[in-house]
Amino acid sequence: MRFIASISYDGSKYYGFQKLKNHKTIQGELEKILTKINKTMVVVKGAGRTDRGVHALNQIVHFDLNIEIDEESLKAAMNSCIDPSIYINYCEIVDDTFHARFDATDKTYEYVINMGEYDPLDINYIYNYNKILNVKAMRKAAKFFLGVNSYKAFVSGTREGYDSSIYKVKLKQKKDILVIQFVGKTFYNHMVRNMVGALMLVGQEKIEPEGIREMLVKEKNIYNYSTVPASGLYLVDIQY
Repeated sequence: MRFIASISYDGSKYYGFQKLKNHKTIQGELEKILTKINKTMVVVKGAGRTDRGVHALNQIVHFDLNIEIDEESLKAAMNSCIDPSIYINYCEIVDDTFHARFDATDKTYEYVINMGEYDPLDINYIYNYNKILNVKAMRKAAKFFLGVNSYKAFVSGTREGYDSSIYKVKLKQKKDILVIQFVGKTFYNHMVRNMVGALMLVGQEKIEPEGIREMLVKEKNIYNYSTVPASGLYLVDIQY
């Protein structure tokens, strides 16, 4: 029987989602407790491989169990023995053909920046930038990310293809906290953190908003933006 589960987690406590031999990861912890419940080995597949330090509010995973158990009992069993920095929001029985990653239609990420006074209590959960940014210019620049593009200039490492679709980029400011939301089809390695880094160059008034379009067209980081820290990034939602 195939299940999906919605998972929230504090990414600062883990070396990312993907299972690693000598490090604590989200996938590793989930497989450990599900194998205990199932009495035989369980493999967990996630909708996205969040990096070390990246958080999630609604990461979706799927897995197969060969025991008879209802959804609420499974949720309760998982939460009773999982590390307290992980929480299972719900479990649901799905068709055996469902795939958490390949069936996703869009993903929502949010990046949180503190432009105000340094906050040591939130150091693992925001980017303590602690300087004012030109948010108006950043909003103008963000529009260049929309649509179908090659995002090669904003992807770390190499891969076969860099094309994707971004449906929405929204900047929400409340006092000194700036939240940048991205909704799109597929996000590659460090892509959100790199796009935020480029937008921050605009916010720092080091480049014009059109510099984002120029990097998209030239497929190169010609303005030397920096990848922002993982601490401010959240996987917020996944739609199917």
